[in-house]
Amino acid sequence: MPTRELLSPAQRTHMLRLPDELSDQLLARYYTLSDEDLALIKQRRRTQNKLGFTVQLAYLRFPGRTWSPSEDLPSRLLAYLADQLRVNPLSLMQYAQGREATRFEHLAELQLVYGFRSFSASAYRELSTWLLPLALTTDNGIALIEALLSEMRARQILSPGITTLERLAWEVRRRAQHQVYRILTEDLTDVQRTQLQALVTVMTPARQTLLTWLRQPPGHASPASFRKIVERFCWIRDLDLDPGVLTRIHHNRLQQLRREGERMTAQRLNQFDATRRDATLVAFLLATEEELVDQALDMHEKLLGLHAKKGERKHENHLKQSRKALHEKVRLYARVGKALISAKETTEDAYAAIESVLSWERFVSTVDEAEQLMTTTEVDTIEQLVGRYDQFRKYTKELVATFTFQSTKANEPLLQALDVLKELNTTGQRTVPKQVPTAFVSGKWEPHVLKDETIDRHAYELCALSELRNGLRSGDIWITRSRQYKALEDYLLPDAEWQRYQQEGTTEITIERDWPTYLAERQEELKTQLHTVEQLVTTGALPDVRLAKDRLVITPLPKAVPDEVEGLARQAYDLLPRVKLPDLLLEVDAWAPFLRHFTHLQTGEPAKDQTALLAALLGEALNLGPAKMAEACVGMTFARISWVEDWCMRDETYTKALAEVVNFQHQHPFAAYWGDGTTSSSDGQRFKVSGRRTPGATVNLRYGTEPGVSFYTHLSDQYGPYRVKVISATARDAPHMVDGLLYHETDLAIREHYSDTWGYTDQVFGIMRLLGFEFAPRIQDLGGKLIFTFDKPECYPTLQPLLENWSRNEAPGL
Repeated sequence: MPTRELLSPAQRTHMLRLPDELSDQLLARYYTLSDEDLALIKQRRRTQNKLGFTVQLAYLRFPGRTWSPSEDLPSRLLAYLADQLRVNPLSLMQYAQGREATRFEHLAELQLVYGFRSFSASAYRELSTWLLPLALTTDNGIALIEALLSEMRARQILSPGITTLERLAWEVRRRAQHQVYRILTEDLTDVQRTQLQALVTVMTPARQTLLTWLRQPPGHASPASFRKIVERFCWIRDLDLDPGVLTRIHHNRLQQLRREGERMTAQRLNQFDATRRDATLVAFLLATEEELVDQALDMHEKLLGLHAKKGERKHENHLKQSRKALHEKVRLYARVGKALISAKETTEDAYAAIESVLSWERFVSTVDEAEQLMTTTEVDTIEQLVGRYDQFRKYTKELVATFTFQSTKANEPLLQALDVLKELNTTGQRTVPKQVPTAFVSGKWEPHVLKDETIDRHAYELCALSELRNGLRSGDIWITRSRQYKALEDYLLPDAEWQRYQQEGTTEITIERDWPTYLAERQEELKTQLHTVEQLVTTGALPDVRLAKDRLVITPLPKAVPDEVEGLARQAYDLLPRVKLPDLLLEVDAWAPFLRHFTHLQTGEPAKDQTALLAALLGEALNLGPAKMAEACVGMTFARISWVEDWCMRDETYTKALAEVVNFQHQHPFAAYWGDGTTSSSDGQRFKVSGRRTPGATVNLRYGTEPGVSFYTHLSDQYGPYRVKVISATARDAPHMVDGLLYHETDLAIREHYSDTWGYTDQVFGIMRLLGFEFAPRIQDLGGKLIFTFDKPECYPTLQPLLENWSRNEAPGL
């Protein structure tokens, strides 16, 4: 019989206990007495009864239970209540030692007057029904019980013992789990159940399960890796699982089941009952199917870039080999040029002058050689790409045949072209029919695709695959079973849900939602600001800004930190004690208990092996990995560190742990000297990876040719890094910047945010306005950019070179 406990003994002790230090916000919210409260309290004659009656009322409101005379009352709460009554706080001792019947009479009167209810069987059923939707989203015991207590306070239901609440939450969680398992498995056929069982059965002669095979990483970008991804994708697709079940289960639950399927061994899954095992595998397979689609399309994009780069390098090598011949031709034509100049000055025959340097036959041949050398210096990237067609053919047949794409109407010719290629691959026909879609062929591809009224098969196919990549990037082309490349509408809220949010007023949109009204407000605001700037620039009163040759010139900011600070910083660091990193982490955990957030994926319990947890954290922080970290720590093993990493260290646990530390720093009085925690900035920091074959490694030419990833960090004005996310080195920062502002779990109330040029786009400006953030990016080459206005630029003579009228460049869809 499984235990019905969700909390640890320490959590159980503190769950219904008032904290020793009560915040001003908590006191004001729950313990400020109204005029009606005071009128009822004053009906007591004795001072101790007035105060005791008030204390009982305070406990009924928060934490939502009855008060026991034997427990200590927080001194700040007692003083706060006594001050409102203007009585002596010590008189509560007399009330606690007085008649028990008086206290029960007061409690009964409070329940009658304020409508507080005792916990009963009907309340149990009522709260069970309310808690089930939340339990379908999470099975975290603390979260469920805290939500339960909050709802009980709202419904004025007095809390029973904590063990009763645990049993209620445990039972609801069990029902939610069975409901999720049922939804995922109720439509499975017998054949599908047999195939799921085969997933966790050891295969021979490889001596591994199909589950292990499906979990294999994608590998480095190559045709062989692409074909392996497609093979795994087709295996899952052929199971014919219904993806519609995903819409009936909360995302958090699916994510948990998916992670369990990724981490659990086949032996562990076989220990579950059939329903739970099959549900876990279904969630894992449906999520893996989406990941495999994204991996395949990402690998196609990488291979296009890789082969284009290889073609460029081949051209560069050929150019290096031709460099000697180029220099010889330059020296030769310099001599010919001097001879011709001399012949003109002396009126000699030009042909004789040329033949004085070299024979005419040799001169004619050097001209032909020079034309060939000129051709080699001109880089035609498309021709280089077409030249590597054989390499693409190693995987593009599978790409076209496996995935079904959808698009906007403008991209239908491209999808038709993909169907043509699929048909050619099936029939083995090499010649492209004349009547094929070519509307997608852009100008740079046209000379290579259309040759002498025929269509070049190699160029046509590569053009289609290149445009497919571009369409996936822009969102004009999508694929249904994908997480990264699905249709834009799939990212949006369903219309019914959006309408409900609007009616409830919970859209959290901070602007005027009526479009004409909003546009008129922004038009007036822009007009006012432009007139102000026009006047300031004209009079030279705008600090550090001037116009020069119709360009905006901004004076660079002077260095804000004196050079002497560096020496002072070194002296300050020298004063700090030298401590071991594990000791430092344990000390920080004593201030801000962040280690408790690294919880087990299944049980939700904090990691019990703290030594292994600290080793795993340091191993990741120092980029050593579990193997080297185990070698560096006495008594530590690779298995212990790997187990903690697999089960207790996830994105959400890191986020919660980071929030714990940042919140502690934010509440420290010294942090206020740096800022108030309402502004922040973000930027990416690039880190090299071990090699080009590492999954996720990408090359960004801004940083050279070495592959790597970027750590995108949000930093508050109090120097707290409240959000860190690993992104591709080639990804633009802008969307990840918005994610950081929305999905951090700290107490920071960010209102204004700064970024560099890579952190802004026109769309991000609009999104930040919708979300209520002030956005101030540092835009590179701001002086060369135009500002769009509703008025004619002539309305602002000084700023006119910087302005452009909106009506001439009206955005589509407005």
